[in-house]
Amino acid sequence: MSNPHRSDDTSANKPSNASESGKNDPMFASKPPEGGGIPVMAWGVAGLAVLVVIVVLVLAGRHKAATPTTIQPLAPYAANLPMSQLAMSESTSLSGGKSTFIDGHIKNTGDKTVTGITVQVIFRNNEAMPPQIQTLPLSLIRTREPYVDTQPVSAAPLKAGDERDFRLIFESLPPNWNMQMPEIRIIQVDTK
Repeated sequence: MSNPHRSDDTSANKPSNASESGKNDPMFASKPPEGGGIPVMAWGVAGLAVLVVIVVLVLAGRHKAATPTTIQPLAPYAANLPMSQLAMSESTSLSGGKSTFIDGHIKNTGDKTVTGITVQVIFRNNEAMPPQIQTLPLSLIRTREPYVDTQPVSAAPLKAGDERDFRLIFESLPPNWNMQMPEIRIIQVDTK
């Protein structure tokens, strides 16, 4: 029996030639090269520049001004900043660390406003060895209750005639220190 719907055209059953039909089909056409992007060389140069900046910042952050290891001369304005009422105390933390404090009183007898003071504290020993020298900024006592709180001199400059209490804090001291009051020398004074 013959199928009335069947046609003798067998082209529907033939596989189509992909190359012939693909030539005219835009879906299968290759994309034209895109222009206007940033060249790879520019990305490489930009990446290298960023890397150089990061390395410079890391090295600059590590480079700290070397603290002097020898006794420095007194600052010219140091004669106008007499220190008095020096007292030492210690404190032990819950973790077992020990801090040593030197409290005192400083007065500005000069005619300038002092915005910063750097001191050298000389811890001598009885063993005929060179003393240990620690260089640090002087901190003024802001409050005493409920605990002693300090601030840099720049936060509360010492005007001519002003006087304030100060505190120096040491986390480690030389084991051979003779336990006597160390010598405190003002080696740098910032004024305005």
